[in-house]
Amino acid sequence: MTRTPLRPLARILPARAAGENPDAIERENLRARHDEMRDRMRQRAEGRLLVLGLFFLCAFVTVALRMGALATSDPVEPRASAKGAAISAARADIVDRNGHLLATNFETHALYAQPPHMVDPAAAAKGLAAVFPDLKEDELLEDFTGKRKFIWIKKTISPEQMQAVHEIGDPGLLFGPRDMRLYPNGALAAHVMGGASFGKEGVSAAEVIGVAGVEKQFDDYLRDPANGQKPLQLSLDLTVQAAAERVLYGGMRLLNAKGATSVLMDVHTGEVISVVSLPSFDPNNRPRPATEGDQSDSPLFNRSVQGVYELGSAFKIFTAAQAVDLGLVSPSTIIDTSGPMKVGGFKIGEFQNKNYGKLSVADIIVKSSNRGTGRMALQIGVERQQDFLKRLGFFEATPFEIVEARTGKPLLPKRWTDLSAVTVSYGHGLSSSPMHLAAGYAAIANGGLAVRPTILKQTGTQTGDRVMSEGAARAARAMLRKVVTSGTASMGEVPGYAVGGKTGTADKPKPRGGYYDDKVIATFATMFPAHDPKYVLVVTLDEPVETSGDKPRRTAGWTAVPVAAEMIGRIAPLLGLRPTVEPATLADITLTSSN
Repeated sequence: MTRTPLRPLARILPARAAGENPDAIERENLRARHDEMRDRMRQRAEGRLLVLGLFFLCAFVTVALRMGALATSDPVEPRASAKGAAISAARADIVDRNGHLLATNFETHALYAQPPHMVDPAAAAKGLAAVFPDLKEDELLEDFTGKRKFIWIKKTISPEQMQAVHEIGDPGLLFGPRDMRLYPNGALAAHVMGGASFGKEGVSAAEVIGVAGVEKQFDDYLRDPANGQKPLQLSLDLTVQAAAERVLYGGMRLLNAKGATSVLMDVHTGEVISVVSLPSFDPNNRPRPATEGDQSDSPLFNRSVQGVYELGSAFKIFTAAQAVDLGLVSPSTIIDTSGPMKVGGFKIGEFQNKNYGKLSVADIIVKSSNRGTGRMALQIGVERQQDFLKRLGFFEATPFEIVEARTGKPLLPKRWTDLSAVTVSYGHGLSSSPMHLAAGYAAIANGGLAVRPTILKQTGTQTGDRVMSEGAARAARAMLRKVVTSGTASMGEVPGYAVGGKTGTADKPKPRGGYYDDKVIATFATMFPAHDPKYVLVVTLDEPVETSGDKPRRTAGWTAVPVAAEMIGRIAPLLGLRPTVEPATLADITLTSSN
């Protein structure tokens, strides 16, 4: 800004020459300058008042709009904005295929103490010991009178316990909100659920994290707020699961078995409708992992996917199906099963040293001949047998979506020789889980397509590559049906449901090598209805023994088969399957009268 002098020479000199007073010029210029400064300051003040007025106008409009929105909205409880509260509320529910609740969150409280704020530590310790019998009064008093300023007392308490602590009345006993995981069905489907625990913890909240089963497998999904709290829907049917667990538990107790497992699978989708492992546990009060002894004795051990066993003669149908598929035999082909038979210097025998002589391929499966199956395996050859079993999924851990399934990798022969091919053909020398076996039988049941076991509900058929021809699968199903109608699984027939299946009894291996003489793994792998299979059911019992006769009986025909039959009779109606008359070829009809 250019500053004008108060006494400019251009005006002063002419004024002096004219005899005027130069001071008048200075006063005039000074007044003009003050007027200019006053106008400029007035404009600045008016601008500031305008901005301030606009600010207050916007503030009042904002408050008015917010008040209007609150007045027209539904009333809700205020929610804490703490970070921990968002974590605790983020875990989604888990439901079965029909939407029935399997796991949810439950609001509870944690109890902690701040000793510096306690009025009477001795009375508080005595009161807490009365409310919580597992707490010791002397230990509490020692903690309350020590140097600690913060003490966790209980991570979760019930409403009744909370009220009882309130009545103690000490200001140093405080509560923190918690969301704990609740399994309303208790031990039902416990090995699938797995369980949950607390992760990061604070006074005001704690995050809930999965520790096993689907809770851990899908932990990221269940905790992700982006899913909008959409529940995780499993393939399990809660009603079928309950029936299967009850039947299997009764069978295990009746047959004095150490443990048991069952797998029910949809043959067209791979959906596991029910999976049971006994002994079980309650995920609401998950036990601690075993630190000594045999881990398979722990109730946490999931026998359906972690238990890898030699499943015995239930494997024989794979050999027969592959041999038919390769065109090496047909169901009516005669094979000499007479002894002796030696492979790699080892003698191949039959159960109870039987000698069946010449049998058709179908009768080899019906009578469960080791030599007959072994001779078919030698025709197939080592490489083709390996390739077939690999395509069925017996070389890798099952892809079933619970974390425990990763540890259930099959145990394969170190050197796959001709002897290995023979022993594997009748279920020895290769250990796999019941879930593997169910997937293999599903491929036979659905016409020869590989199946991927899944715990998630599917939409439509979900099958993989073709592993055998439809003709071979059809022939295998006919053999399995014959095993029930006239073979080792005669007690497996369920009127109206045309059961087909194969028994398997394998001596149980000792921890340090060799086999027990009086302990077996008994398995019955079955499909129903046999003429148009919808489901595969595998039942496996660990060390069963049937004692109603003169001598103890341990074979699958006396143990696993009747348990599976009882289970099918219970669950088939729950699955929507109506009893039907099995299709059969009609006899020739001759018209004898036109009346």
